[in-house]
Amino acid sequence: MTIPVHYHLGKFPPMDLDWAQLIPLIGPANAGLARYDGLLSVIPNAHILLSPLTTQEAVLSSKIEGTHVTIGEVLEIEAGGVSEALTHPKRDEAEEVINYRSAMLACIDDICMDEMKGQMFLQEILRGAHQILMRGVRGHGKKPGSYRTEPNFIGPAGCTLETANFIPIDPGHLRAGMDAWERYARSTDEPDVLVQLALTHLEFEALHPFKDGNGRLGRMLIPLFLCRRGLLRSPDFYMSGYLERNREEYHERLRGASRDGEWTQWCVFFLKGIQSQADENARRARAILALYDRLKEQVPKLTRSHHAMRIVDFLFEKPIFRAPVFINDAGIPKPSANRFLNLLREAGILSPLQEGRGRRAGIYAFTELLNVAEGN
Repeated sequence: MTIPVHYHLGKFPPMDLDWAQLIPLIGPANAGLARYDGLLSVIPNAHILLSPLTTQEAVLSSKIEGTHVTIGEVLEIEAGGVSEALTHPKRDEAEEVINYRSAMLACIDDICMDEMKGQMFLQEILRGAHQILMRGVRGHGKKPGSYRTEPNFIGPAGCTLETANFIPIDPGHLRAGMDAWERYARSTDEPDVLVQLALTHLEFEALHPFKDGNGRLGRMLIPLFLCRRGLLRSPDFYMSGYLERNREEYHERLRGASRDGEWTQWCVFFLKGIQSQADENARRARAILALYDRLKEQVPKLTRSHHAMRIVDFLFEKPIFRAPVFINDAGIPKPSANRFLNLLREAGILSPLQEGRGRRAGIYAFTELLNVAEGN
């Protein structure tokens, strides 16, 4: 019989980390982040080129919570696709991913970009992000943006309070716990920023302040923290791939801190993840940049048009799109836009997902970019 692990009341932040285990990992993790940040500095229009990776991060973070939708399906649904493969459950899951991306973007200005605000995980910002995260999806009726006032538990479907894997902090202690969490997250006196981030993430997940959506919101905090503390110039860091690949260990390490006081072991797992994911993110970013450079040469030769770079930038910003959106958003006259779509399709750059018939617009996919974003 499973014995639930209870929240570690009064034991955060830990005072007895084994720094001898952590120091050899801190250097490589920081070096990986620095290499990735250097790559971000040379990518033109990084917010456009890396936008598919932002969506893929939302897909993987949601996948940890049990969704099965792909980045291609999300973008196709967003573009208005109506194929039989896009079932009602897929559409619901895609809405969760789209909300995740929207909540992330809503946090960036307040937490990362405005140095004058000095805001670092203020709880009202997180509550606002939680409202966006839960808008119109499962859990939307569980008071989005409000801390829970009832006990909560985490475990497999159908479990009870007695058979759960983890029981977060009691609601009577939640407000004080969140205040202590925020003080720690905002502190600039901790021995190491990455270890501080590891513990900040763990504590948020252990507090589980909302009725639903805590896992996604807690993972969203990782790139925001890295950006705000100056380790990255923008929050384009995607950690959920590592956490999803190691999902069982991820959850076990989180529980281990509360159950056995294994804070150091959690930090070891997290630091290894930072290094691993920094290398993976850099590989994908370089692949996207190489693809962009190739299209910068290919599309002008193909179209023989001064609109060529508008076409290229549009494809990276919207790798799945309806034909009218291309005509309207790319700023290209309609007759030329239709001709360019045909040329891109004939060259194999675009693949049709939905043929245009009558009033139904065609939907096209820049498949190679989607494959890169998924790591294929």
